[in-house]
Amino acid sequence: MFLQLAVMVAAIALGSRKGGVAMGLWGAVGVFVLATFFGVTPADTSGIVDVMLIILAVIMAAAAMEAAGGIDYLVGLAEKAIRRKPSRVVYVAPLVSWAFTLGAGTAHVFYPLLPVIHDVAREGGVRPERPIAVASIAATFGITASPVSAAMAAMIVMFDGDGWNLPRIMAVAVPSTLLGVLVAATVQSRIGRELGQDAEYLRRLAAGEIEAPAPAEAAPPLRPRARWSAYLFLGGTIAVVLSGLFPALRPETAKGPLSMPATIEILMMAVAALILLLCKVDAKRIPGTDVAKSGLVAVIGVFGLSWLGLSFIGANEARITGALGGVAQDHPWFFAIMLLLLSALLFSQATTTKALMPLGLALGIPAPLLIAMWPAVNGYFLLPTYGTFIAAINFDRTGTTRVGRFVVNHSFMLPGLITTCVAVSTGFALVRIV
Repeated sequence: MFLQLAVMVAAIALGSRKGGVAMGLWGAVGVFVLATFFGVTPADTSGIVDVMLIILAVIMAAAAMEAAGGIDYLVGLAEKAIRRKPSRVVYVAPLVSWAFTLGAGTAHVFYPLLPVIHDVAREGGVRPERPIAVASIAATFGITASPVSAAMAAMIVMFDGDGWNLPRIMAVAVPSTLLGVLVAATVQSRIGRELGQDAEYLRRLAAGEIEAPAPAEAAPPLRPRARWSAYLFLGGTIAVVLSGLFPALRPETAKGPLSMPATIEILMMAVAALILLLCKVDAKRIPGTDVAKSGLVAVIGVFGLSWLGLSFIGANEARITGALGGVAQDHPWFFAIMLLLLSALLFSQATTTKALMPLGLALGIPAPLLIAMWPAVNGYFLLPTYGTFIAAINFDRTGTTRVGRFVVNHSFMLPGLITTCVAVSTGFALVRIV
């Protein structure tokens, strides 16, 4: 078992060094090694395929929206909200980042907000590290609250049959992650010296490495019907939530109401088609959008790494449950630590969800407690190597958002830990009510 575990860790490490689709590809290599040298039967991929199809359907709708200019429209709304109250940027920026990720199902919309958050903070004399760090964390936690994210797709496939449908999961995930973000923002508002007293900022300013704050530039004109594409996408998101809340809205089949995974796939593909038709989008542009490219990475990652994780767990389930079953049942919160640590290696909420949640069920942890602990899959802030955090550091020209000498003492660690602890603790309370 430990040799197989070493193979899995090595595959994850090799994939993470290259990043992107390499993580999924090396996951498949790990499955090959386990099957060839250890006689492990590769896990059944039917559940993984369901998740991949949901991701593809949502990504097509989001990519069509981006091609039509809808993401530019949403970013413009976010910029207006952030600039409206510069003194409150530490609270407004993370709330906007969380809300936009929740609605879009991807943290892709967060990147264009980084320069806005930086400039608004600096113009208002606020230390940019404060809003940038917590907004970066908020964007990742929005994924575990979004009804159309890849991670939520994995949860629906696993728990919908146990009575935990999309609205019930959201009833726990949305308020718990939102409260976590708010508490982190409150703490973050007092972190570090004021901007005018920060030694690194003053040095850069004196050396001419950064320019004085400049007035905001006018946004470029939107593409025709960009608003329509955003409204269509958000309308599809609302339709997904209503379909989960009211099964009678779904088409009736011989086996009862259409399954939730199939409903999401049909609705989001239909939304993509409507955007193409009504917003006059050239279909050839869709595969080249940033959302489509990131979606391909997500699909390959879920396929390879989830396949590897499920194969390892399936081959060693008896040993794992025998060793950890008692601990997990007596101290369920211990599983949240496992989610946090593994997600730091996998760089994906969806992959971590698909790989570890079946293990939680095998350990005998009740489904409500697993749903309460689900926000812990956002643990890739532990190491500041993910694209979101690298971009945040680079966008902060004042140098206040940084990585310390010991790597783990970076700007995102405190807001990340606070958001995780508050969200999971709140989740434990909410599942008793829901």
